[in-house]
Amino acid sequence: MDREGPATDDRRLDKAGRWARRAPLLPALIFTIILTQLPFVVALGISFMNWNSYYPDDRGFAGVQNFVDIFTDTNARNAVVVTIILTASVVILSLLLGLGIALLLDRPFRGRGFVRTMMITPFLVVPVAAALLWKHALYNPEYGLLNGMLTTIFGDDAPQPDWITNNPLISIIVALVWQWTPFMMLILLAGLQSRPLDVVEAARIDGASSWQIFTNMTLPHLRRYIELAGLLGAIYVVQNFDHVFTITGGGLGTANLPYYIYETFYIGQDYGRASAAGVITVIGTLIVASLALRTALSIFQEDK
Repeated sequence: MDREGPATDDRRLDKAGRWARRAPLLPALIFTIILTQLPFVVALGISFMNWNSYYPDDRGFAGVQNFVDIFTDTNARNAVVVTIILTASVVILSLLLGLGIALLLDRPFRGRGFVRTMMITPFLVVPVAAALLWKHALYNPEYGLLNGMLTTIFGDDAPQPDWITNNPLISIIVALVWQWTPFMMLILLAGLQSRPLDVVEAARIDGASSWQIFTNMTLPHLRRYIELAGLLGAIYVVQNFDHVFTITGGGLGTANLPYYIYETFYIGQDYGRASAAGVITVIGTLIVASLALRTALSIFQEDK
C-alpha cells in the first residue's frame, strides 16, 4: 500500500493538471457546439419530417422519404451533377493556374512583393461583389469589358455575344477560377519556398535540366501541397451559392446543390426535403474535409 500511494497521487496530480489546462477552453468548446452542431442536429431531425408550410395540416414523421425523394428527383440529380462539374473544373483549373503563377513568383525579380500582393487581391474580394463584377462589368453584352475588347480589336462589326446566356456554366466557372486561383497560388508558393535549395542546386550542377528538376524534384515535393490546396478548394467551392445566384439565378442548367437547397426551402417551402438535401451536402463536405485534414496532418508530420 505504501508503494502504491505515491503512484496514485502522481496520477491524480497529472489528471488534475490536464483538467486545469483544458478548463479555460471549455466555454469556447461549448459555444462552438451550440453554434455549429445544434443547428445541424435540428436540421437532421427536420429531414425526417414531412414539413411543408404550404400544407401545415400534413406535418408529421416521414422517415427516409425525403432522402428518397431527393435521390429520385431529376432536379436534385442535375444539381449534384452540376456541383461535381463546377467543383472539379474550378479546382483543377485553379490548381494549374496557381501552380504556373507560383513558379513565376518563386523567381526573384524587381517588384515581386508588389506583384504577389496584387495577385492575392481577387481572393480578398467579397464573393457577391466578385460575381456582380463579372456579371455586369465583364459579361454584359451591351457595356461589358469583354465585348468592348472585341469591338476595339475587330471594329464595329465585331460580334457581341451574350456570354452568360450562351455559356452559363462556363461563365460561372471562369468567375470562380479568377477568385480561387490566388488561394491555390499561396499554398503552392509556400510549398515551393520550402524546397531544399541545396539539393536543387546540386542537381543543376550535375547537368539536370529545368524540366527534369521540375518533374523529378519539384512536383514530388509539391504533391502534398497540391492535395491540400485541391481538397480545401473543393470544400469551399462545393458550397458556393453566391456566383450561381448572382450570375445566372440558378437558371440555364446551373443550379447546384446549395441553390437547390435554397430553392426548395425558400421557394418550395419544403423544410423537410431542404433539410435532407442539406444533410447530404454536409456529409459529402465532411468526407472531403476529413481527407483535407489527413493531408494537412501528413504535411506537418513530414516537416517535423
